[in-house]
Amino acid sequence: MGEQRSGRFAPSPSADLHIGNLRTAVLAWLFARSSGRRFLLRVEDLDDRTFPDVAARQIADLVAIGITWDEPPQFQHEHARRYNTIVDELLAAGMAYECYCSRKEILAASRAPHAPQGAYPGTCRGLTGAQRAEKRAASGRPPALRLRAQQTEHTVTDLLRGYYTGVVDDFVLRRFDGVPAYNLAVVVDDGAAGIDQVVRGEDLLSSAPRQAYLASLLGLPAPVYAHVPLALNADGKRLAKRDGAVGLAEIGVGAALRQIADSLGYRSDTVDGMLAEFDPNRLPREPWVYRPGRQDSA
Repeated sequence: MGEQRSGRFAPSPSADLHIGNLRTAVLAWLFARSSGRRFLLRVEDLDDRTFPDVAARQIADLVAIGITWDEPPQFQHEHARRYNTIVDELLAAGMAYECYCSRKEILAASRAPHAPQGAYPGTCRGLTGAQRAEKRAASGRPPALRLRAQQTEHTVTDLLRGYYTGVVDDFVLRRFDGVPAYNLAVVVDDGAAGIDQVVRGEDLLSSAPRQAYLASLLGLPAPVYAHVPLALNADGKRLAKRDGAVGLAEIGVGAALRQIADSLGYRSDTVDGMLAEFDPNRLPREPWVYRPGRQDSA
């Protein structure tokens, strides 16, 4: 496991980075550099909906706006053995089990009153060996593997949100197709790289308790979290590429940096200049509503 303190940015190359993604990358870089940490880039490309050419454009866009990192970018698809080793160890220790449920069955099942929709209700948790064999034969596909959680919630500390308590269910560790699940891969990768500071969008705050709990089971320290407000479109919905000219290719490097700086209340429109002004206590706590027409003309 890495020993040096590090922050990171970890995009998934399913689509080009939009202005909101770039803003989060800048914030992650500012948090790391201002605290004397290294900064690393990890490309989360395990999903079959990710593409090498998109990853190359994402890296180029980050370079263009001045983001620097201290090691070559890491690609998740290169570390299958790392993830499988952990899953197999958990399975051998009785801390994971086979699951044959479809997503439709999970959504239709009853669950605890406090559990969010989609939280796993534990359907396959207590299956006997004979029942597992029966389900394996009936399903015609390998099972997913789930964590056998020993608690139903976990609390993390967030630099912007304070204490946050969220649900911990028997979440997936490895999908039925053999692909390591996000909640496993992110914890294992952060531990391997010595990541002790995680700055990302607030849409991932609900994942933090699961990930911090898994880290504790693996003997890893929970990182310092900072879940930053998202960029929203004019309708108040999460900004996406479909909202129009919101990528670096359309906006341009200079305009994008000015927009990011303005959204954070900074005078400088370079990342080094923003670093000189950076104070996490003064960061906006509300989402940034992005209006291309108004801001591009500024």
